Amino acid sequence: MKNRIDSSQRQPGFTLIEVLIVVVIVAILAAVALPSYKSYVLKTRRADALATLTQTQAILERCYAQKLSYATACSDTPAFPLTSAQSFYRIAMSNQTATTYTLTATTLNAQTADTTCTTMTLDQANQKSAANSSGTTQAVCWNP
Repeated sequence: MKNRIDSSQRQPGFTLIEVLIVVVIVAILAAVALPSYKSYVLKTRRADALATLTQTQAILERCYAQKLSYATACSDTPAFPLTSAQSFYRIAMSNQTATTYTLTATTLNAQTADTTCTTMTLDQANQKSAANSSGTTQAVCWNP
């Protein structure tokens, strides 16, 4: 009698080699996809800064229309520094005179991993700029 197992007596399932191959393929896909996903998340969080900066700019412009000065506080002028709605940016105001101001958004919390757009600025003339962690100007930050 031979110790042969015919195909009708085999146990269905996967071999260890097949499972290991699938695990390796999934690991490779994850290694490629995870950095792209993290980059995408950081880019989408920039919208938090853009929204807060433009909302604050609208408040300051409305105040200027009433008082003819950026230096004169209105009832709805926020206290600076303020934190963005989702707490990814701190907004500060500088260069405040009767006719000028500069709003600056600086990364906070989990967004500090975004070294491409560390600071984003907006002024009374709607001039927008951004810089990376080493201070180099970045053009991509205002285009989410």
